[in-house]
Amino acid sequence: MRQDAELSERENLILQAAVHSFITTAEPVGSRAIVKRFGLDLSAATVRNVMADLEEAGYLQQLHTSSGRVPTDRGYRYYVDYLMRAQELTLQERARIESELTSRLSDADEVMRQTSHLLALLSHQTGIVESPNEGDAQVNRIELIPVTPARVAVLIADSVGRVRTHMVSIEPSIESAMVPRLSAFLNENFRGVPVDRLMTSVQTRLRMFMDEQRRLAEEAVRVLQLLPANRPGTLYLEGATQLFEQPEFRDVDRAREVFVLLDEKERLLEMLRSAVMQGESPRATVLIGREAPGEGVDGISLVAAPYMVGTKQVGMIGVLGPRRMPYPKVTALVDYTAGLLSRLLTRLAT
Repeated sequence: MRQDAELSERENLILQAAVHSFITTAEPVGSRAIVKRFGLDLSAATVRNVMADLEEAGYLQQLHTSSGRVPTDRGYRYYVDYLMRAQELTLQERARIESELTSRLSDADEVMRQTSHLLALLSHQTGIVESPNEGDAQVNRIELIPVTPARVAVLIADSVGRVRTHMVSIEPSIESAMVPRLSAFLNENFRGVPVDRLMTSVQTRLRMFMDEQRRLAEEAVRVLQLLPANRPGTLYLEGATQLFEQPEFRDVDRAREVFVLLDEKERLLEMLRSAVMQGESPRATVLIGREAPGEGVDGISLVAAPYMVGTKQVGMIGVLGPRRMPYPKVTALVDYTAGLLSRLLTRLAT
């Protein structure tokens, strides 16, 4: 089998036309259709011979003897790596994404949920957003607010921009005059501590405090030990039903495989990680068919990118669809959205 770099200019042209045509029509591609659609200055016989060579080299395949040809995983990979033309979102699409996400800047979780919705809406595929694990975030601010003599609201803002509020009942009750001092003590001493190690950090440093500060630390431990366990990262997924409108998934068995995949959070996360790890930069990367880990993903592709808070990668976003997805458009969408999400969450976290 020839190496990718050995494809000729003519083979590049015809493979690009074949992949583009199949992505657009979902129909096997014939030589006459390519000549007519793309206005090539080549005969149908010449195109047919080149397509036969590309089939022999593993870039195209015939599903039936008398049918046209469709791209293989290798053909799609070559198209994405060497032939795909860069595309940008329209000004209207960019404005819509920015408007929708900016309007939800008071809540990081809502920003991420809306991101998955917009990815699905604009790609006509399935949008996926991984939210950061709470244990990976640091404390930015803590506020204790007395509600009743025996109930306190604990507000924790983290380095991802999320704000969690928990109601705790505590006996014996904390003196109301001590609550603001307790908030100030926690912010002064424990800002930047990982959220899931907050109570442990207070306990560890308890012996270091003296007099009033020791009393405040003991009260803080009493409150913090009543908080619920930190939640793992959430996977927001929108537009799953759009997958089943694609011709590839009209087959019941194939549709069942995809349905099972969408229901398995860990497998989806593994696919996101695999795609992101392939990239050499924080830009969108593409995982095609059998490149994805696990079974039942032959007909699936994933375009994914990481997003950041400051300089730290905290999660991933992606678009999941059939191998026959419009890669230039989807790659541009994921790239732009990941960059905007990074900027908004960084702003929200500061």
